[in-house]
Amino acid sequence: MKYKITTSYNWYKTDTNKFIIKTYYINDIPFTFDELPDIAQDDPEIIQYANDHLLMTPEIFFQKSFYLIDEECHPMLFDLELENPELLPID
Repeated sequence: MKYKITTSYNWYKTDTNKFIIKTYYINDIPFTFDELPDIAQDDPEIIQYANDHLLMTPEIFFQKSFYLIDEECHPMLFDLELENPELLPID
């Protein structure tokens, strides 16, 4: 079975801060994110896209990442057949 990586822009909210991130998913399950540079944080298209998508929190990533680890499906920790490995984050 091949897994598909997708991305989206989402708001990320902590107890003290809120900013936009690029979220990475495997078969629609979020597993990690990249912080965006300040210039992207101010881009109206990215802001609108983030407004239209799920608000992310540290708890969501904690829960979903551990689920993927338990299932041995976390793409950054296990060798998986991916349809589009070029979308994986570099680090």
